Amino acid sequence: MPPAGPPAARFRGGATLSAMATASRKDPYDTPAMRQFTRFKAEHPGCVLFFRMGDFYEMFGEDAVEMSRVLGLTLSERPKGVALAGVPHHQKDNYLRRAINAGYRVAVCDQVQDPKDAKGVVDRAVTQVVTPGTLVDEDLIGDEPASVAAVLALGTDRFAAAAVDLSTGRFALFDGTAGSLGAWFARLGVREVLVSDGDDGSARAAAESAGEPGLALTERAAWQFRADEALGALREQFAVASLEGFGLSDDDPAVPAAGAVVAYLRETQSVSPRDGGSNGAGSNEGGKWAASGGEFQGQRRTLSHLRPPAREEEDGICRLDAVSLRALEVVRTIRGGSAGDGRGDRSGVLAGDRGGDGSLLGVFVGSGGRGAACLVSTAMGRRLLREWLCRPLSDAGAIRDRQGAVASFVEDRRAAEELGDLLGGMPDLARIAGRVSLGRATPRDLVALADGLARLPGVVELIQGTPTLTRLAETLALLEEPLGTLADTVGAACVDEAPATLRQGGLIRDGYDAELDEARGLQRDAGAWLAKYQTELIEQHDLPSLKVGFNKVFGYYIELPAAQARRAPDVFTRKQTLKNAERYITPELKTFEEKVTTAEDRALERERAIFTGLLLESARHVEEISAFADAVGELDVYRCFAEKATLRGWTRPEVVDEPALEIEAGRHPVLDELLGERFVPNDAVLGRAADASLALITGPNMAGKSTFIRQTALLALLASVGSYVPADRAVIGACDRIFTRVGADDALHRGQSTFMVEMTETAAILHGCTDRSLVILDEIGRGTSTLDGLSLAWAIAERLAGDAEQPGPRTLFATHYHELTELEERLSGRVKNLHVQVREWPGADGKTEIVFVHRIGPGRADRSYGVHVARLAGVPEGVTRRAEEVLRSLSVQDGSRVETQKIAEAKRPSRNADQMGLFTEFLPHPAVDRLRELKLDALTPMQAFDVLRGLVEDAEER
Repeated sequence: MPPAGPPAARFRGGATLSAMATASRKDPYDTPAMRQFTRFKAEHPGCVLFFRMGDFYEMFGEDAVEMSRVLGLTLSERPKGVALAGVPHHQKDNYLRRAINAGYRVAVCDQVQDPKDAKGVVDRAVTQVVTPGTLVDEDLIGDEPASVAAVLALGTDRFAAAAVDLSTGRFALFDGTAGSLGAWFARLGVREVLVSDGDDGSARAAAESAGEPGLALTERAAWQFRADEALGALREQFAVASLEGFGLSDDDPAVPAAGAVVAYLRETQSVSPRDGGSNGAGSNEGGKWAASGGEFQGQRRTLSHLRPPAREEEDGICRLDAVSLRALEVVRTIRGGSAGDGRGDRSGVLAGDRGGDGSLLGVFVGSGGRGAACLVSTAMGRRLLREWLCRPLSDAGAIRDRQGAVASFVEDRRAAEELGDLLGGMPDLARIAGRVSLGRATPRDLVALADGLARLPGVVELIQGTPTLTRLAETLALLEEPLGTLADTVGAACVDEAPATLRQGGLIRDGYDAELDEARGLQRDAGAWLAKYQTELIEQHDLPSLKVGFNKVFGYYIELPAAQARRAPDVFTRKQTLKNAERYITPELKTFEEKVTTAEDRALERERAIFTGLLLESARHVEEISAFADAVGELDVYRCFAEKATLRGWTRPEVVDEPALEIEAGRHPVLDELLGERFVPNDAVLGRAADASLALITGPNMAGKSTFIRQTALLALLASVGSYVPADRAVIGACDRIFTRVGADDALHRGQSTFMVEMTETAAILHGCTDRSLVILDEIGRGTSTLDGLSLAWAIAERLAGDAEQPGPRTLFATHYHELTELEERLSGRVKNLHVQVREWPGADGKTEIVFVHRIGPGRADRSYGVHVARLAGVPEGVTRRAEEVLRSLSVQDGSRVETQKIAEAKRPSRNADQMGLFTEFLPHPAVDRLRELKLDALTPMQAFDVLRGLVEDAEER
């Protein structure tokens, strides 16, 4: 929660709030409305209170001062010195979104009584508490993940957590290390974390480290994390005596966190106790007054859509940590985030991941590249695709099953197109089910639900008989009868174009309900009825001058001229005397008047009653609706993969159990979209076919080393989720982990330098990789001195190359340490050299001209062309010319490679023995003797440089 701002904020000429309050003769908060405000504010500490007053949501006091600054509102004051700022009620969601994105929690207090019926102050209630992790309304959340999680420290580097996506009801448990917590947060889209106010700081620190910038941290009472309190909350929520039916023991380490989340959701989604636990949709006992929240009148708000808590199985899953997800740009790019996600400010983490330019997700959901239109039709499919890309499979059989489903749509293009038509425009059924359960569904939600459910028979018919989709077909067939009936019921009752709210009615079809038709008929046909009634009275009582009329003061009346008033029948009751006429009322006309004047209210009330009944019926089928939504999402992803394979010529990889990696003419999935035919494909062979598990890649800067290693990892990832891959041919062994160490980054907020982060990430790889892992490393050891960096890179490469006792992982190691290429000879059969090819020729001005051809070939590179790249980057000519002079004077000639030759000839120690020093033994040489005799403290920098030049010249002569 951001700070509330200065307590004595100034406005209007510099007067302070405290000064004005002191000057008042009476407490400015001692009015009926302000007492309401004060009470609701006290009931929701830490929240900004949006207080509905007429057509505005008002904020008072420090809330007003703070929101005027954050939201750009005009700050004014009430007559008695209370700061005031407000937003129009019809723009509430816009301002709510901005406040939430700025890190605030907001309690929305609505009028739950028609002001016309109020005697004194209007009844109000808090109908909604909006926090970053509890967004459910479509206008606030869009179609991106938003979860609230609770984190509990269990010991040194061990944490238990539970997360709930309130919008869909997903309930996931976690226990593991702080390092794996980050990947879990990223995959679930955790935006808000609950921590105990009794935490020693470890859980808070772990959450801040694991989450994205702008993650909201909310303190909760320590007692809510107690095991007995948590068990009670979970048992009450799911109406069970034990959690064993969910596969959980009562002493499961994640249970306290799960109970704390449930308690938080029940608190934020409930309403004021005075309303008896109503749905929070802004309804009073009679349901006559709908506020701007949900429209679910008369139904208790519940969390019935929450699924039982489940710990996600790690068996059969290829794990990617948060570092790898970021480095591979799976769901967002490293720079700037996703397109349109607002990551330029602290609101970015709340805006979600739309798969913008450059991310792997953007390849499927639209990144603006050539042919990169959105291929996912539904919001359920987009979320599942994101989930699969962040959590690929490691079981070859399960991967092949997914491939089979994709292949069915690749081979049957007619079925793929028909499924696309069926899913096109499909509403977000999972989140509609959540809003139904939470009492926040709107008329449009209900109509959209019926529209989506009506497509179920077509989906079943389309996939029946496809062997690879049998499981889904059987699941959907079981849902066809109950959901089909619900769709028919709602479709028969509601118009096709539903209004946004029920304030003006218009949702229920004419002819559906007799009582509603009567009320509407009175509104539409009052004139016709009056004309008919007038004719009947004239004929019945022979009063040719009789008229039936209406005015706003007296209502409906029967008027007779004075000459005929003497003949007025007894059934007429005098109502008004005019100069030349008399006005009367009859019991029949009085009844008609009462019906007409209340017809609008009765029509709205009847529509709300019917709407509530339909939502109650829908709420009974939330579980089936969620199951249909899950199946739709899965089918949508299969079709998406098939569309991409067809459009871009991707091929089905052969997935095997052994640690193989054979890619022919592989292409980077993102750059292939952006560059098309200009992208240069490359082969990658490791494992069984190459007789080497580690490839050292050398070559110039900007030539494509990093692209090549990332490309290989992304192709392995795509194969692991069941997708086809951009290559002519691919054989990929199932991976248990995909590790990356790419780029330079620091964590200064945790006291870690760039090199410390680099070594920390490398340590995680060395401890966690197996022979079934895939590792990509880029420039290990460059963050420290040359000798330290080379030593570390050498030892790390040796370890990853493995040995006969413990084979190493498939590894692509890009480096500028050309000395490492000696490992190919030393570790023959386990290490091979690759290099990025370059073409060079003498230029007209005597400078060497080079062209990067972006081809990967066997063997080592002899130069890095760093000065040339600096020239391309615009470094001043004088600097690059001097750099070339220095480079020539410092260049290491062939005769000076004796040290690395010495290392290559040395016997490698066992894995369990202490590593031998790389540069501790040297052959006798006069240069070494001269170095020993130097008095460094007595040399100036230029003298030291002259000595170094002499040593080089001496080495060249020998």
